Amino acid sequence: MAKRLTRQEVPVERTWRLEDLFETPEAWASEVDAILRDVATVTEFRGKLGEGPKTLLACLEARERLMERVIRASTWAHLRVSEDSTNPVNQANASRSAAMNAAVAAALSFVDSEILELEEGTVERYLEEEPGLADFRKALEDLLATRPHRLSAETENVLAALGEVFGAPYNVYQRSKLSDMQFDPVVDSNGVEHPVSFALYEDHYELLPDTDLRRKAYRSFVRTLHQYKNTFAAAYAAEVQRQVVLARVRGYESVTHMLLEPQQVTIEMYENLLNIIQAELAPHMRRLAKLRQRVLGLDRMLHCDLKVPLDPEFTPKTTVEEAGKLILEALSILGPEYTEVIRTALSERWVDLADNIGKSTGAFCSSPYGAHPFILITWTDTMRGAFVLAHELGHAGHFALAQRSQRLTNTRPSMYFIEAPSTMNEMILGRHILSQSDDPRMRRWVILQMLGTYYHNFVTHMLEAELQRRVYALAEAGKPITASVLCEQKGEVLANFWGDAVEIDDGAQLVWMRQPHYYMGLYPYTYSAGLTASTAVSKRIFEEGQPAVDRWLQALKAGGTLRPLELLQLAGVDMSKPDPIREAVAFVGSLVDELERSF
Repeated sequence: MAKRLTRQEVPVERTWRLEDLFETPEAWASEVDAILRDVATVTEFRGKLGEGPKTLLACLEARERLMERVIRASTWAHLRVSEDSTNPVNQANASRSAAMNAAVAAALSFVDSEILELEEGTVERYLEEEPGLADFRKALEDLLATRPHRLSAETENVLAALGEVFGAPYNVYQRSKLSDMQFDPVVDSNGVEHPVSFALYEDHYELLPDTDLRRKAYRSFVRTLHQYKNTFAAAYAAEVQRQVVLARVRGYESVTHMLLEPQQVTIEMYENLLNIIQAELAPHMRRLAKLRQRVLGLDRMLHCDLKVPLDPEFTPKTTVEEAGKLILEALSILGPEYTEVIRTALSERWVDLADNIGKSTGAFCSSPYGAHPFILITWTDTMRGAFVLAHELGHAGHFALAQRSQRLTNTRPSMYFIEAPSTMNEMILGRHILSQSDDPRMRRWVILQMLGTYYHNFVTHMLEAELQRRVYALAEAGKPITASVLCEQKGEVLANFWGDAVEIDDGAQLVWMRQPHYYMGLYPYTYSAGLTASTAVSKRIFEEGQPAVDRWLQALKAGGTLRPLELLQLAGVDMSKPDPIREAVAFVGSLVDELERSF
């Protein structure tokens, strides 16, 4: 049986270079102590924000300087525990980081409270009198918009101090998933034993053409999930209850209204994505599922069969070096400034590639201000991995450009926009490969990869969002959120979407246990918003050329200076209407059409 490596056994070239944040753990620990001391550089302004615009500016600049350091320190701790959550030192540092964040948040909570307590019209007058406040205009205006939902300064301080406690459900989920869960190995038809882990199941076995081994791995995976379902349900229920209570005490109409407010998204925009995609995409995806069952000769179509390659004998392999070269070629259409960021990311260890015990599953990009982005993936030498890498490099390219153009306060846009730059890179990579190859099988394979992107964003994450919508409604109605309720609701969501095309077994109902997004507010649906936008913008880039590229780069560099609708309008897409959503769904339908014809 192939042995999974410990973190210490992983070749250093397969890891990210966290020394770019802190040279040593001791340097990090020293900085944490210094941050806690330097909180005084901000708290010295307590009770003084009404003295005038220069005082407010000085306070906001001091807070921004401190928060840049907090972000770097907390990012280092997060990346360390993500690379190996079984390491007790990493666990301890993550806890220390969480305590630091909570202490800083509590100490600095007075800033927003005092600004909101200023007499109406004062902030507007300050903005007119002090040119230096111009960079903080949008942040201040966004803060003032929350005034109806703010609590007393004392209460806000207490809530901020409870930040570490509020983060407990997510921490319980992550620790259980990455440190405690063990999966039985499985034996293939040749008697060879294979290890199973979260990462291996999701990145390897789910894509495996060997139906017997794939389904054995699925059964091993599901057995362990069943053992933890009540623990995971309790953690998620606590997270949901936290949201419900906060929404009520702040006077929001619902949890959904509260969570959409910082995204600057209307209920209509949110509902459009959930309703249109589920209703209009389902027929196309059912056709794809039935095509997969027929072509692969499966006796039944299970949820664990949905990602199997349709042409399993044509499974292009690639090294990460080859994938990086291909990605750079594809993204050259975006110009030298953008591609230089990508080249640096690939050559200077911004990316953690290893598979080791305790490493976080999935993939993400973390972009601390004042440093470069860091990407976590588990590289398995598949061409599909090239699309995942391109996706995360999209985040890296976005934030690298935004940080060059904006100060910390104005770097991060609404979550609604966040997944547009990442999925844009996937669209560009897919179109590039299609343009370079006249091999019918390669064309079919690329279409399958693009459909994989739509499956991930329009199916996996959208059905997560639908479960969220149901769970919040149940919780607000006073219904307990238990493992059986979550399984029942997830089963209904899947059955409604897949109809008779896919058999929804007990294991499929446990899909809610597999994603950390449920602990991140209304994040899952934003994947579909981003992909809808990138579908439209990538089409314009290939049709219009440089003018569309220039608009896109301008939107990336704008960071958080604009609302998401304005950012996307800058890029040439109007997401206030359902038209782009329907166009994206129709595009998916056209890909399925071509795939059916190819068989």
